[in-house]
Amino acid sequence: MKPWVNRPIEIRNLFNPAFCGLVLHRAITSFRDKDERGMPFSLSLLILPLSLQQGSREVLQAGNRSYFLKVIAEHPELLVGFASRSADVLPFTFEGLGLLMHVGALTVTTEGLLLPGDGRVTKTVNGSEEFKACQRVATYLGKQFALIGDRGTIYSTLGIRP
Repeated sequence: MKPWVNRPIEIRNLFNPAFCGLVLHRAITSFRDKDERGMPFSLSLLILPLSLQQGSREVLQAGNRSYFLKVIAEHPELLVGFASRSADVLPFTFEGLGLLMHVGALTVTTEGLLLPGDGRVTKTVNGSEEFKACQRVATYLGKQFALIGDRGTIYSTLGIRP
């Protein structure tokens, strides 16, 4: 990972650790609302590639009244390049999770499950429409992942291995 000042301005803006952390926090919180045990770490790695990529975000936002597995079945184009997109975004996911840990907005259980911490994260979804859409899709994903309840199902539906 390049030092912050050596990254292109577009990368610094889109993959800002605070922004990525907020998106991840929305998903972790909505997961916890449905399953109080917490989100498995491996599922947190899927949040940013699905919610930040415009095509995926738009499809998921349009289908947010439907089940995640149904949306994926109806839109197989979401799977094209998903594995490489996930790998490309992985360092930014780690940075976002690290920032959340640093400010106390994330805790990890002994089983490796992620829970929102006591650190203050705004509950209101504000900002530009694109910023709000990323947060709404992350909230949807957290809820849907908790309802599915099986990491293997989610990963195999997306055509990748944990």
